[in-house]
Amino acid sequence: MAKKEHKNELKAARELFNFYLEKEKEEKSINLPKGTVNIDDLTRKQAIGRLYKLVDNVITKIYDTGRPSIHLPARTSSNIIWDEENDLLLLGEQIVEKQFHTLTSVADITRLMRVLEIVNELLEKDIHATKREIFYTDVKLFTEQKNSDKTIEDVAAMLYTTRNSTHIVASAKGMCVGRLRIRDRNDIIDLEGLGSGGWMISPMLDNIEIIESDAEFILVVEKDAAMIRLAEDRFWRKYPCIILTAKGAADIATRMFLKRLSKELKLPVFSLVDSDPYGHYIHSVYLRGSKRLSYESPFLATPNIKLLGVLTRDLDKYKIPEEVRLPMKPMDVKRTKELLNEDFVKKNKQWETDLKLALKIKRKAEIQALSQHGFEFLTNTYLPEKLTTGDWI
Repeated sequence: MAKKEHKNELKAARELFNFYLEKEKEEKSINLPKGTVNIDDLTRKQAIGRLYKLVDNVITKIYDTGRPSIHLPARTSSNIIWDEENDLLLLGEQIVEKQFHTLTSVADITRLMRVLEIVNELLEKDIHATKREIFYTDVKLFTEQKNSDKTIEDVAAMLYTTRNSTHIVASAKGMCVGRLRIRDRNDIIDLEGLGSGGWMISPMLDNIEIIESDAEFILVVEKDAAMIRLAEDRFWRKYPCIILTAKGAADIATRMFLKRLSKELKLPVFSLVDSDPYGHYIHSVYLRGSKRLSYESPFLATPNIKLLGVLTRDLDKYKIPEEVRLPMKPMDVKRTKELLNEDFVKKNKQWETDLKLALKIKRKAEIQALSQHGFEFLTNTYLPEKLTTGDWI
């Protein structure tokens, strides 16, 4: 009887996924609106060419005027635009100027030129370096890593490209497992046969090729603990899927890899996060990008991702005991109100309603609260029901 129910459940899920997938296939490629900056994902040779052109322009200005400067898109909050049609945060066309000839700009411009020099070396040698390594190349100049990190982002914006195209990568923390085969240079990796550990998402995604997958959806999980439960239960065997986690906040490598999976495999994408404002924020970063890296949103954001859970309304629906619900702190209330003020939330009435409910009951809960109904409740009941009924935002 149990096997028959599971087959019917799986059939219903597949029918729903196929319907959803057809809708996704009908979507057009992203057309950026007027007034926003176009950022390119460059090959190594293209990036080198663009860098040389920039430096040549600076040298020409030195010969012509003796007062060279560099222009780049402003990465301030006032220059961040929400593209309602594509549901993306994008960088506007405001430009800032960095001058070489003022005392106040000496440290700033020196750091900029140092990072350009490093990027040139990385591209010429076709190697990668982490942000931490960049900081340690010249500790006296950068003084703090936040200074080198900011300069790295300035260089990417100045070249109108993604940071990944500069061969400077962030230390990756994400993990992926499930119905997927990839090639990492000369190595073929089957993510279904890696046991419970999974594949650590590489920050050097330009070396990664997606070979094949028979998955029917992608599931992004906020917590490592939930990932462990899904991996141990081999959830992808019952429900053909690919599962990713960034083990908390969404890092760049995980976001970029998710974007590639969604784009190349054309699969529906769902997120499973804590029922709290921080979980909702993490979902929003996967969905439409972050303000800090708005210039890379077209390459990092996954606009078709749906918030599967844990929703505020799920707490009562699935009878989560009061003792495992947590009171919202003042910071939680503040963050929830900030989310409610965002245009992209206001346009999504279901999302807005769920956040307002959280403010009303002032309670939150972690994914692990579901284990009050048993350790296998997440994989055997909660996720199957949510996926087969279409109960998502």
